[in-house]
Amino acid sequence: MKTISYVLGVAGLLCALAGVACRPAGQTNGGGGRGASAGKRIGVTLLTREHEFYRELEAGLREAADKLGYQLTVTSGDFDLAKQQSQIENFIVQKVDAIVVCPADSKGIGPAIDQANAAGIPVFTADIAAQGGKVVSHVASDNLAGGRMAADYVARALNGQGSVGIIGQQEVQTGLDRENGFKEELAKHPGLKVVAVLNGGGVRDRALKAAEDMLQGHPELKAIFGINDDSALGALSAAETRGRSDIVIVGYDATPEAVRAIERGSPLKADVAQQPRDIGLRTVEVISTHLGGGQAPPNVAVPIRMVDAASLKGAAGAAGR
Repeated sequence: MKTISYVLGVAGLLCALAGVACRPAGQTNGGGGRGASAGKRIGVTLLTREHEFYRELEAGLREAADKLGYQLTVTSGDFDLAKQQSQIENFIVQKVDAIVVCPADSKGIGPAIDQANAAGIPVFTADIAAQGGKVVSHVASDNLAGGRMAADYVARALNGQGSVGIIGQQEVQTGLDRENGFKEELAKHPGLKVVAVLNGGGVRDRALKAAEDMLQGHPELKAIFGINDDSALGALSAAETRGRSDIVIVGYDATPEAVRAIERGSPLKADVAQQPRDIGLRTVEVISTHLGGGQAPPNVAVPIRMVDAASLKGAAGAAGR
């Protein structure tokens, strides 16, 4: 880490002497410079840009940054903790005014946040919470509530009876919260039992393998909860390959592909819908409050809702009027 920091420090000094802005490959800038926020810079490290959710979250960040006059530098950790740590170190060298992190590992990211704290740079988390370092504000959906909503849907769909599996992502707090909320609500129904919990890593290929193992080991399985839509869509592929049209799958995010699967009557029956663009917007707003000397709330909950075929049909009907 010291070697990396030294190299980055020299690079930052050279850029400063040259009077130019340094921007490593893979980073993109946005935002202008207006009012009290003129010249203020925000560094962002997303979990990934591969998910539609994070592309929408980034769009919200950019919209608010443009509106409020911040310069935005966005990078992606690509599920790689070491890469994300390096990105945060680079933001520290650049002396940005605030850092936004969507952690690849909620515990592992703590030391990098500590480094930003030591440099006097405020850190904010979006979507995924950190379990170390000092974070000014965390902006996210209420994921415990979302997990409970998913479990309630499963309980009603199965009439309170049957075996259930969970495809989780235990290395990030968001995945843990959704899983724990699901388990808490399901425990209210003695006829329902969680028989398998496997880690799909939040990506489709791993979730597909997890679902295949789950269905092989528990042929009596009646429902699967995927903690995001890649998990749910991986489970859907496994279920359809096995001809399991009877199984109930519930996902989380309501991405366009998941919504289409719900609409066509597939085993993916419902999704907890987040508002990632609003998460991005609210994150920049709390940064603006903090940098302006105001009191930023430690937690900002962005509303969620349940989406199924009936609600989608109703929304389509309302839009047609």
